[in-house]
Amino acid sequence: MRKVLIANRGEIAVRIARACEDAGLASVAVYADIDADAMHVGAAGEAFSLGGNSPADTYLNIPKLLRIAEASGADAVHPGYGFLSENADFAQAVLDAGLAWIGPSPEAIRQLGNKITAREIAVRAGAPLVAGSDGPVASAAEARAFAEEHGLPVAIKAAFGGGGRGLKVVRELPEVEEAFDSAVREAVVAFGRGECFVEQYLDRPRHVEAQVIADTHGNVVVVGTRDCSLQRRHQKLVEEAPAPFLTDAQRESIYSAAKAICREAGYTGAGTVEFLVSAGGAVAFLEVNTRLQVEHPITEETSGIDLVQEQLRIAAGLPLSVPADPEPRGHSFEFRLNAEDVGRGFLPSPGTVAAFSGPTGPGIRLDTGVRSRSVVPPQFDSLLAKLVVTGADRQQAIRRARRALAEMEISGLATVLPFHRAVLEAPEFTSPDGLGVHTRWIETEFADRIPGDPEYSSVAPSGERRTITVDVDGKRLAVGLPADLLDGWARSGGSLSGVSSGPDGGASVGVDASSGPVVPESAVVSGMAGTVVKWLVEPGAAVDAGDPLVVLEAMKMETQVPAHRGGTLSSVVSAAGGVVSVGSVLGHIE
Repeated sequence: MRKVLIANRGEIAVRIARACEDAGLASVAVYADIDADAMHVGAAGEAFSLGGNSPADTYLNIPKLLRIAEASGADAVHPGYGFLSENADFAQAVLDAGLAWIGPSPEAIRQLGNKITAREIAVRAGAPLVAGSDGPVASAAEARAFAEEHGLPVAIKAAFGGGGRGLKVVRELPEVEEAFDSAVREAVVAFGRGECFVEQYLDRPRHVEAQVIADTHGNVVVVGTRDCSLQRRHQKLVEEAPAPFLTDAQRESIYSAAKAICREAGYTGAGTVEFLVSAGGAVAFLEVNTRLQVEHPITEETSGIDLVQEQLRIAAGLPLSVPADPEPRGHSFEFRLNAEDVGRGFLPSPGTVAAFSGPTGPGIRLDTGVRSRSVVPPQFDSLLAKLVVTGADRQQAIRRARRALAEMEISGLATVLPFHRAVLEAPEFTSPDGLGVHTRWIETEFADRIPGDPEYSSVAPSGERRTITVDVDGKRLAVGLPADLLDGWARSGGSLSGVSSGPDGGASVGVDASSGPVVPESAVVSGMAGTVVKWLVEPGAAVDAGDPLVVLEAMKMETQVPAHRGGTLSSVVSAAGGVVSVGSVLGHIE
């Protein structure tokens, strides 16, 4: 290999570009129009435009990626994570083009990336499992039949999904149909395929995974374990390595099952075998991620092994640099720095990063895809950066993490930093005697403890207008302007008086304090920027306060907007397919 095309964006593209430089390889970046000035574009040796802004037109477009590989002279492709990283057709197309694929074989991706056949492999390997459907379910009716037979709760999962996309947990039978439809939609948007299956859902489990690397010479190594139980909407927020408070029997079960599954599938490359550990201590196989994980840095920090370098070695036909399972050294946490508004239920928060400044000191690593003035677009994932903190043991790592998170600065948009700072004060997570969190702990036990960020949670919605008075050449005029424009002006330090309009005359501006919002009480207002996917209620229907009305999608995740009051949905303002901003009026309830 001489030159690697990085078929991805954001912090992982930056990470791969740096690994290529370390290995003496050239790198090629690709970018959507809105990413033209993104950090990953400058991190690679050269960059090519994909032309367009939607995922389908850019990072999911196989013909475009292959044309750029040919034009750039790349002889290898690294897919990163997300997008096409677990797409067997893309892997095969890369190989058919005569390029090296930095990942597992297309056949292994098909078998293990498809959660249905992965279950079959796990059965042959003797791994522990929960009950699941025999293959994809063709309809919501089939999903409902499974739930009726096996009991609730159940999980509807995208067969080709990952990262929480296309995964819906159903706790009430009437919710099955909408959950199934939503899982299919999310899977199509994020992965290009909508097949889903159903399995029993373990309540209050821990999420524990094994990082595996396997070469073409028959060597399979478990580099370490990770605990990823702190999740929101099945999206991991905090991970740690090694997984703490496991018994020797649990650890042995995870190691042996992970290796057996990879050997049964003929797996090569870096991959992650995920398990759930029930409240009673039982271990159950969950899925295999046939790619590099977002949380791979904490395993690197506690093993001393560069997993991207191992990927490059394996793709070049070399044996692993480590002959056996390494013993963990120290303890490491990863904090995902997402553009999400904690004060409003972790809603996606695209925008522009005004300032970005990271911490320093022992045990600090910051993998980032943004910097000050970076644009965070709504089309793609909300992950901005990853703060990785390592200590000699878990308690020292927690102390260092508190200091690092206090020093971390991101402004201009809402992020999950308030959550990270708060969770490190929660005894359920920080206790030296045991781990008291589970995969739904945030929603069920911690959410009310998360403080809202007043800078973003209290911003006036963009549908609100205020009247200001303007003197132009001695004449007083009343002008209505968006409230969030004025609020943004004030936050940036701008003055609302004594404003000069230039050499042609001066203007003084004052706010009319008697004016207020003009958004009517009937308005259903969007709390996030995104795209309207579908309305769940037809105009003219009666609704109660809290009823789900409309589905919005942003950063590849769907969110339902509830009715703010009871009444009749009298009109729909924003139809399906429309793009809305924070504060946009979606409809009216009379």
